[in-house]
Amino acid sequence: MDKQLAPASDRGIRIEGLRKVYGHGDTAVEALKNVNMVVAPGEVVGLVGPSGSGKSTLLKCLGAVIEPTSGRMILGQDVIYDNRWMISDLRALRRDKIGFVFQAPYLIPFLDVTDNVALLPMLAGVSNAESRRRAVELLTALDVQHRARAMPSQLSGGEQQRVSIARGLVNRPPVILADEPTAPLDSERALAVIRILNQMARQFDTAIIVVTHDEKIIPTFKRIYHIRDGVTHDEVGEGRSVE
Repeated sequence: MDKQLAPASDRGIRIEGLRKVYGHGDTAVEALKNVNMVVAPGEVVGLVGPSGSGKSTLLKCLGAVIEPTSGRMILGQDVIYDNRWMISDLRALRRDKIGFVFQAPYLIPFLDVTDNVALLPMLAGVSNAESRRRAVELLTALDVQHRARAMPSQLSGGEQQRVSIARGLVNRPPVILADEPTAPLDSERALAVIRILNQMARQFDTAIIVVTHDEKIIPTFKRIYHIRDGVTHDEVGEGRSVE
C-alpha cells in the first residue's frame, strides 16, 4: 500500500545513497554512484559540476521523471523512493510537491501571464478564483503584477523568468528544482533571479536546488554541492549577499 504524502508543512529534501545505472552488463553506465544531499526548508543550495557529472540525472530522479536504480529520496517526512517508488501517482507528486524552473521559461504562448501561472492549480482541482488569486499574489511578490494581462511574447527575458518562478511556486510545493535558471540572463538579471529565489524560499519555507554553471551566481550560495563522477561533495559557499 502506498505511503500517503504528508501535509505541505513538512518540508525539505534528503537523498541517501542514490544510484542510477543506465543500460546493462558491459554497456552499463553508472551515472550516479553515491549521492547524499540534505536541503533544509527555506534553504537555497547550488549544485555544480562538469558536463556529464550527473547533475541532470540527479534532477530527473528527484523530480520523479526517471527512476533511480537504488537509494532513498525523502520529501518532508515522506520516503518517496526506497529502492522502488513508494508513491504510485508520480504525476500528482510532481504537480503538488515539486516546482520546476528551467533555463527557458516554457510559457504557453496563447495564455496571458495570469493564466500561465493559474493553470497548474486549476489542473490540480483548485477553483478558478483561488487559482487566479494565488497567481496574482505571486506576480505581485515578484513585481510583475503590472504584466498580468500581457502575453508571453510581450515580456522581456527577465519578466518571463519571473513568471516561470511564479508558476513553479503557485502550488506551494515543498521543493523547487531550478535547472540553469540564469543561463540566458545578464549579471544584473541573474542576481535578481537568485534574490527572488532566496526571498521565496524564506517566505514559503521551500527547499530549492539550483543547478548552475553560472559563475555570476555561484558566490551567492551559502552551501554548494559539487557532483563529480556521480558522487556529491558538500562544501560551504561564500554566501555573498544579493539583497
